[in-house]
Amino acid sequence: MKLTRLVEDIFRKYLPSPFTIAVLLTVLTLLLALAFTENTSDGNHLVLLLSFWEAGIWNNGLLVFAYQMMLILVLGHVLVLSPPMEKLILRLTGQVTNSANAAVLVVLSTMLVAFFNWGLGLIFGAILARKVGEYAQSQQIPINYPLVGACGYAGLMVWHGGISGSAPIKVSEAGHLSDLMKNFSDPQLLAQLPDTISTSVTVFSSWNLIVFAVVVILVSLLAYRLGKTTKTEAFRLTAYQFQEDKHVKVKGAERLDRSKLFAIGFGLLIIAAFSLQYSGMLRSLNITPNMLNFFMLGLAIILHGSFRRFLLAVEEAIGDTAGILIQFPLYFGIMGVMGNSGMISGISDFFVSISNATTLPIFTFFSAGLVNIFVPSGGGQWAVQGPMVLESAMQLQVPLPKAIMALAYGDQVTNMLQPFWALPLLGITRLKAKEILPYTLLFMLVGVIVYISGLLLI
Repeated sequence: MKLTRLVEDIFRKYLPSPFTIAVLLTVLTLLLALAFTENTSDGNHLVLLLSFWEAGIWNNGLLVFAYQMMLILVLGHVLVLSPPMEKLILRLTGQVTNSANAAVLVVLSTMLVAFFNWGLGLIFGAILARKVGEYAQSQQIPINYPLVGACGYAGLMVWHGGISGSAPIKVSEAGHLSDLMKNFSDPQLLAQLPDTISTSVTVFSSWNLIVFAVVVILVSLLAYRLGKTTKTEAFRLTAYQFQEDKHVKVKGAERLDRSKLFAIGFGLLIIAAFSLQYSGMLRSLNITPNMLNFFMLGLAIILHGSFRRFLLAVEEAIGDTAGILIQFPLYFGIMGVMGNSGMISGISDFFVSISNATTLPIFTFFSAGLVNIFVPSGGGQWAVQGPMVLESAMQLQVPLPKAIMALAYGDQVTNMLQPFWALPLLGITRLKAKEILPYTLLFMLVGVIVYISGLLLI
């Protein structure tokens, strides 16, 4: 398809690595702040802006946020590598009989898993797509393997509206909103901020669950149709398997590392502490990053059955965090400049001047989709764009849960265009970006229609 070749060429020729983009955005932000904001000190304006930038980079609250997001990705990946998940994936692959049901099986399973955890969904979808390809190859079942690979990536277009979505679970944390917005000068606006916005009115709201269900159904139907109508091609895959050192002879204290009883006992201790600490929040459907990570830590240790296997899985998973780990401080620096210099208030005032309560969520959706092209981290995007969205919504009296989910929808849907998060999947499936793009672009089109309709009807 000419369109997908054009998209791939644009990304290759004109978009550098996400880290380089973060550096360029930092320089651009400093230049814009220098040109369009007032110097509020007696000293040099550039020196003042650099102090804002440095303070933003090392903002303690935001650094905690970065680590929380890293753990969500790592622990999700670790869970996929556990023996029970491996058995589940193999059981699912045994249901494949043709290209159409292979596509539906992968896309439906992946989107449901990604709603729970985006890191889990990303790697689950990649490994499931790979195993479906291996099974089809061994059974001589003709399938459209690039379509199956695209279906394994579709979880990234529903994740931000799910339980591990950066924006909705972070605003459910006490004090986050006030910390995020504390650099604004209007105390009356700050006084309107709630202490928390529970996931019961964002992720678990009836309207978000309906939007999610419609996306899942329509994308699954589209995947089935594409499986029926697109051609199949031969491919060759070797068996993909997580490597563990099963046959190493252990001595002395090393036995503790491999003790099933010790690992499961500690995992159950974590789950017990989780139940005692968070039972009230669970009943009210309010999920926070610490709560989610605590549960996944205990579950991952139990499912792996030994600390040794768990740590090997962590080593396997940790590489996927490298790209976003080093970018987060740069995004926090950008937020520091924009917040302290008054840029965010100026941008918010512009959106307010061209919007109303109906159109602001739509503007937020499209702007978030555009920002995601350049800031492929949902957490980093919330740090940069979140304050503008919140202030604009408060000025126009748009419900904050709706504004937050508009940002989440826009961010997640253009993941089908953004190749950054596809890299782990491409590595596991041995596919190329240009092979899955024709199908992910179609998935994105369906998502755009559903999300805009949802925002207009809410």
